[in-house]
Amino acid sequence: MDIKRTILIVALAIVTYVGVLKWNQDYGQAALPTQNVAANTNTSALPDTPQGTAAANADVPSATGEVAAPTETPVVASKDLIQVKTDVLNLEIDPVGGDVVQLRLPLYPRRQDHPEIPFQLFDNGGERTFLAQSGLTGANGPDARASGRPVYVATQKSFQLADGQNDLVVDLKFSDAGVNYIKRFTFKRGLYDLTVSYLIDNQSAQAWNGNLFAQLKRDASADPSSTTATGTATYLGAAMWTPSEPYKKVSMKDIDKGSLKDTVQGGWVAWLQHYFVTAWIPNKADSNTVTTRKDSAGNYIIGFTGPALTVAPGAKAETTTTLYAGPKSQAVLKELSPGLELTVDYGILWFIAQPIFWLLQHIHSIVGNWGWSIIFLTMLIKGLFFPLSAASYKSMARMRAVAPRLAALKEQHGDDRQKLSQSMMELYKKEKINPLGGCLPILVQMPVFLSLYWVLLESVEMRQAPWLLWITDLSIKDPFFILPIIMGATMFIQQRLNPTPPDPMQAKVMKLMPIIFTFFFLWFPAGLVLYWVVNNTLSITQQWYITRSIEAKAKKAAA
Repeated sequence: MDIKRTILIVALAIVTYVGVLKWNQDYGQAALPTQNVAANTNTSALPDTPQGTAAANADVPSATGEVAAPTETPVVASKDLIQVKTDVLNLEIDPVGGDVVQLRLPLYPRRQDHPEIPFQLFDNGGERTFLAQSGLTGANGPDARASGRPVYVATQKSFQLADGQNDLVVDLKFSDAGVNYIKRFTFKRGLYDLTVSYLIDNQSAQAWNGNLFAQLKRDASADPSSTTATGTATYLGAAMWTPSEPYKKVSMKDIDKGSLKDTVQGGWVAWLQHYFVTAWIPNKADSNTVTTRKDSAGNYIIGFTGPALTVAPGAKAETTTTLYAGPKSQAVLKELSPGLELTVDYGILWFIAQPIFWLLQHIHSIVGNWGWSIIFLTMLIKGLFFPLSAASYKSMARMRAVAPRLAALKEQHGDDRQKLSQSMMELYKKEKINPLGGCLPILVQMPVFLSLYWVLLESVEMRQAPWLLWITDLSIKDPFFILPIIMGATMFIQQRLNPTPPDPMQAKVMKLMPIIFTFFFLWFPAGLVLYWVVNNTLSITQQWYITRSIEAKAKKAAA
């Protein structure tokens, strides 16, 4: 009968395992773009926007940051996008307004199994609406004209950063009412930030007045870069810098409740998603009006409007801002603007997560692999908490040694729980046992565990980082769930080394814990499960040695 039951349990476990693997194969990976892959490498055309009575400049704020009154002018999306390629960016610029409407990151594949498909940040209606818009508004700003936004002209339809070339300048030109404009994009090799400058040459007979504006517009679609399957989603939404809050989140729900308007010197406005961030960074010395709003199409907008700029007749002027669109690299973001590095959001335990990431980076610079870095980090953390763990394991080993005496006390006092508890406490005191000592290692490790969870979840360095064999991405779950099963086995072994709880119900619950934790850990990042496996293995070794030493001393004393 026992053999039949064992066979049934093993068969059920195998069927369950295969079923979970099949589910993971079908639903466990991010969907690929719906567009043809070849189209992603050469999107010179976009589908026409249906003509109608949409406002030609509905997205353009006024000089004070408010939304300008829309004009009833038909709007048609441009088909002739200007393509720009650098070593780290592939983007398209719409001549209408000069907005960045497509942007891909060739060094960051959307999925490991399709390295030819780069991850896409900006998109003008393919899978989502996500644009980086900028222009000149105000009294004479060409983007605030009743006839709609300016249509720029470039010398060519495509630009590419050549080998050995460190800078690439793309000029878009437009003239209106005696004023010549150049919207200049400046790219640098290896950088995800680009400079957007407006050169204004006023050849008219009157002074020119206007304001620079820049904004990010996104719909409410899901985060394409999210790899979480644990129920804890990373933040998708807007953020900004203020003097009182260097990192202020402005979620889509906040924008739904009402528009925001604030005056900030310098700072930045950004849109965050898993591993990547896009941000407009104005001049540090300028006082800007930051606004958020929701347009009639349901898109969310966060942006800034700069101070008034006056250009006398016959004079020239220039105003500049910076656009960042790329990975959440803390060192790079910190250099661009104070507080921008906080978009790598480690949550309330950031003060533990930051040192963990710093230590991981230094270990990685030596070993060159993030998986081995996690293993060495675990060993260092275990060494740091060794004295505390040793004291706890000694307490548990003594509990095992006095287990027969505890059983005798239960038989002696029967149902008299008060006398039983009193006798047990006297025995604990005599043998120097802390009944709660076994909880201390877990309590101490939990903040480190949670901090490491957010480090692995938020740090783009972990994205698609391999370890060995089947673990090709430490930031997502183990594709074959082998590490979680090993973790459950180590928990079971560790539990066998612990004393059996005196309460029968508690003992049954403890037996179920390895199974419950194994199930939970199936969808945790492989790097986090690796940390827990190594930590459990080290704990088993330490606990086995201490328990064996104490039991040997007890036998020697009894003899």
